[in-house]
Amino acid sequence: MNFFITGTDTNVGKSYVTSLLTRGLRRAGFDTVAMKPVSCGEPEDSLLLQAAADNQLSLPEVTPVSYKAPLAPIEAARLEGRAFDPSEVLPTFERLHRTHRSLLVEGIGGWIVPLTKDYSSADLARAMNFPVLLVIRNKLGAINHTLLTLESIASHGLTCEGIVLNNHPDDIGDLAAEGNRRLLPELSHVPVLCEISPCQTELELAIA
Repeated sequence: MNFFITGTDTNVGKSYVTSLLTRGLRRAGFDTVAMKPVSCGEPEDSLLLQAAADNQLSLPEVTPVSYKAPLAPIEAARLEGRAFDPSEVLPTFERLHRTHRSLLVEGIGGWIVPLTKDYSSADLARAMNFPVLLVIRNKLGAINHTLLTLESIASHGLTCEGIVLNNHPDDIGDLAAEGNRRLLPELSHVPVLCEISPCQTELELAIA
């Protein structure tokens, strides 16, 4: 049970959803661990993923590359006189993939965030070659963002296995939410695997 988890934008709830999935899969009997290969700013997301897997991984295993500034990674790296190199991430990914039946990898920001001038988060996902889960913040604008992201996922030769609709507390009452539930599967031909309620703390998974 391996997935690369991306989002239609930053702040759509990727870490929140990834932590729920990690705990749910572990309760279902998987040895799931989660990593966020690159982070910018404070390490809250990495700590959340670490805790979701019962602190089985060290923080450098969860996040091999971290930058101090809460900016796009290409800019945050330049501020530190650094440049991202996939070799900083892929050996840890490959080891965790070998030693765990289930690995979740959370991308940084949206799908095609630049890590360098010539290498994006999408390129990293392609190197890992996991099926993709797409987290969407369920609000006005989600349909456009979703269709554009799915188009790019396909253009990178990867398959999106499903959509996770995240209902953020700040979006309660958004009239577009109900339409998104109906229209996204119809327009994208990608199933909505689950819908997350505001402040949800557990995710029960029915896995055969």
